[in-house]
Amino acid sequence: MKAIVYDKHASPAGLKCVKIDKPIPGEDEVLIRVRAASVNPLDYHLLRHPMIRRVMTLMSKQKTTRPGRDLAGEVEAVGASVTQFAVGDEVFGVALGAFAEYAVTSESRLAAKPDNMSFAEAAAVPVAGLTALQGLRDHGAVQPGQRVLINGAAGGVGTFAVQIAKTLGADVTAVCSTRNVEMVRALGAARVIDYTEEDYTRSGDHFDLIFDLAGNHSFAERRSVLNPKGIYIGAGMVALSLSVIGLLAGQIAEYLRARFVSQKFGSFIAKIDQKDLTVMAEFMKSGKVTPVIDRSYSLPEVPDAIRYVEQHHARGKVVITLETYFLTSNSIDTTRDRLQGGLEAVNI
Repeated sequence: MKAIVYDKHASPAGLKCVKIDKPIPGEDEVLIRVRAASVNPLDYHLLRHPMIRRVMTLMSKQKTTRPGRDLAGEVEAVGASVTQFAVGDEVFGVALGAFAEYAVTSESRLAAKPDNMSFAEAAAVPVAGLTALQGLRDHGAVQPGQRVLINGAAGGVGTFAVQIAKTLGADVTAVCSTRNVEMVRALGAARVIDYTEEDYTRSGDHFDLIFDLAGNHSFAERRSVLNPKGIYIGAGMVALSLSVIGLLAGQIAEYLRARFVSQKFGSFIAKIDQKDLTVMAEFMKSGKVTPVIDRSYSLPEVPDAIRYVEQHHARGKVVITLETYFLTSNSIDTTRDRLQGGLEAVNI
């Protein structure tokens, strides 16, 4: 089979599309014929910083030898103890080395693909969707009527976060660049702040939750716009940077803040959870959430896709399609039209 592998160079040029052996599923694993995958910021961080790969290998006890995490496809084979999936099932979830024609993963890291979603749309969901869901629902404890600010609302996690916060009943303020204002408003934000024109920390508004995907303000600035018992959550690569670079310092700072500040500050990295993948599938079935897809690339074009995501200009997700027909109508305009219809039909 064809797959993308790392070589010795710490750059997209160090990724090669080569032929390797098709993986064989273990007893509790599923072999997936990959129809689509998606790129996450983690992919270029692992490429640029081999030390992060080594840390993740130690934490997960699985050697990170090939890039790619998110995928959607068809079950090709199952291990002896697999009970939830059968050959031919359409699934989405997370597997190491997802940028390939085939990948294996535990059945606990998969869920059934919604029938009304393409493989490309389903592949866009796992890491970004679960980061948004767990950050808002679990770490942010969002309640109906609360004022939620999402900083970095036009990216992969951000586009999911706006829709999920809206679905949870929050009053959403979103921060993004000029070219993304209308798109983010269509996702369900009640107010959109163009950061090139206005600094949300100087807007005079206060929020019950700040869901931060950009990490571009100081602790004092973030604290100034939180309500007295408000919550700040740093997610995604903001959280990974905190955990890798300053874990001990961060723990000391959180202890001091807990002693002297009524507001709560925290960060997290999403856990791949089958129940939450199923929640996201239900959101997509009902039209409450629709993945926003910016661009698609072929498997040999993975280095170009990673370069594009690394520039921080992607609107929503960037997908890798292994057959051309998977992404025929997922333009930003089409996604916006579908969202408007879906959100109007949802009775929150």
